[in-house]
Amino acid sequence: MFYKRFTFRLIFRLLVINLLAYLLFYLIKNTQLWFTIIGVSLILLGTIISLYYYINEIRSDIKRFILAVKTRDHTLNFKNKATKGSFPELYESFGDILQVHKQIRLEQEAMFQLIKTILEQVPVGVIVVNNTKTTDGNEEIAFFNQAASTLLGVPAYKYWHRLKQHLPAFSNEIEQIAAGGKRFLELKIQDKLIQLSTEVIPLNLYSKNYTIISFQNIKDEIEQKETEAWNRLIGVISHEILNSITPISSLSDTINSMVSDKQNLNADEMEDLKTALQTIKRRSSGLLDFVKDYRLIAELPTPNLESHTIGEILKHIKVLMQPFAKVKNVVLDVEQTSSKITVQLDLKLIEQVLINLITNSIYSVEEKENPHISVNYRLEHTKLYIDVTDNGKGIESSDLEKIFVPFYTTRKNGSGIGLTISRNIMKMHRGSIEVISAPNEQTTFSLLFNYV
Repeated sequence: MFYKRFTFRLIFRLLVINLLAYLLFYLIKNTQLWFTIIGVSLILLGTIISLYYYINEIRSDIKRFILAVKTRDHTLNFKNKATKGSFPELYESFGDILQVHKQIRLEQEAMFQLIKTILEQVPVGVIVVNNTKTTDGNEEIAFFNQAASTLLGVPAYKYWHRLKQHLPAFSNEIEQIAAGGKRFLELKIQDKLIQLSTEVIPLNLYSKNYTIISFQNIKDEIEQKETEAWNRLIGVISHEILNSITPISSLSDTINSMVSDKQNLNADEMEDLKTALQTIKRRSSGLLDFVKDYRLIAELPTPNLESHTIGEILKHIKVLMQPFAKVKNVVLDVEQTSSKITVQLDLKLIEQVLINLITNSIYSVEEKENPHISVNYRLEHTKLYIDVTDNGKGIESSDLEKIFVPFYTTRKNGSGIGLTISRNIMKMHRGSIEVISAPNEQTTFSLLFNYV
């Protein structure tokens, strides 16, 4: 609306100026009315000056308005001109825009304070570094929460180089993953060893580069997980030992009662005695095997890392496992045996892992009509996967968290240590084992290596 009013007034003033100019031209050319000519000239000059101030006032106010928006000056107002000025709608709009801008600014500030308060309360250390260097060449720390100060045992520094001087080990590790990533750190802070799970996220915000560093002490969590693992292991060991000792103890009592106060035994008693002793021997042998299995888990050799191609590994496995699969009438496809991709590993230990996985798969597909197992590899970013996939009975979701627990097994006559040993071997290679299973459809065990 104000644009229409402005246009109308401007056109009206220009029209008046043109009419006065035409009238002045006519009077000068056709008459000698000098007083009239002077009067019209003065009126024309006044009209031109009025138009100039009229436009200049709007230009000046617009310039003040733009400057106020740029500098976030919310003290400027146009209330008087909104009621008395030439363009009330324009100045009223200026006031509304400044008010909305002020409201947005207040909301942003409130949100910033809310986020800042939340980050101050969380037990995770957060440091935000402004990577745009100051005039003296230093990077400013935009945010340093209390948890970060407590975990690192340092004050909330204003500049990154100060933190770097105080904790060079921490800052060097962070700079190694400055492009983004996660890292597990062990730091000695005030003679106390802490274990930090650290993540770095680079961020570009309003043409400025920031680095967000978050970290938390996971020592307590690791200790809790270790305690839970030990409790599970002790429970399994206790269960297995009791299962063996209970019948041995019972049979020992039976034998003792049979031979007590007797000089001679008849044929039936001798047969019972023989059976009892055989049972004791069998359960004792089982208990010895159990202890041997436990020692096998606890005493894995340190990997001897050497460069081997994926093709070499898969070729060896194919030669080793194809005869066993053939005897069991299982189709075993080992693909990509010509791959030249190289990885650092202990060939014997990784072969043992693959033998365990393929053997499990062979038993898993025993009852399938068309038993099939495939072994191949894939690369994803910096990760190398060797996959063992079968179409066997699979693993129920409730068992997925248990299959790596020592001596836990879903297979009849299984020892329950194969997957435990396999996972420990992969951990010693700084890798892991992942499993995805759709029961009675497809199960895939993946050996994950960090490949650079």
